[in-house]
Amino acid sequence: MTRLLSWPALEKLGIILVALHSLLVGALLLLIPEWTLNFAGWQPMDDLFFIRQSGAFHFVVAAGYLIEYWRHGTINLLVIAKSTAVIFLLVLSPWGEAWSVPFSGITDGMMLVGMFVIHRQVTKTAADL
Repeated sequence: MTRLLSWPALEKLGIILVALHSLLVGALLLLIPEWTLNFAGWQPMDDLFFIRQSGAFHFVVAAGYLIEYWRHGTINLLVIAKSTAVIFLLVLSPWGEAWSVPFSGITDGMMLVGMFVIHRQVTKTAADL
């Protein structure tokens, strides 16, 4: 069976998609925080500073994913950030707050596992050469 994408190409695509996800979440939190909170199931907040700060943080992390991958071919920041997100969202946060908490934890976990498995295939393939 032939694959449409090689493991390295799939890894590059995955990094780009994960970074785009972080950029989108960051833009929503930074630019339209009231709408984003409402959509995600949270109660309205008077002070949006920390919501916007969270958006800016998502931009930093997205840039970090891309820079690390392009410079070193590694995904350490992605593994650390997504692992932290999964633990925080699924273990430390109360699920009753908003539907987006468990949803985000599960999707972050899927991104983490997917990228980890693909990266292992890339490093395994490179070691076999």
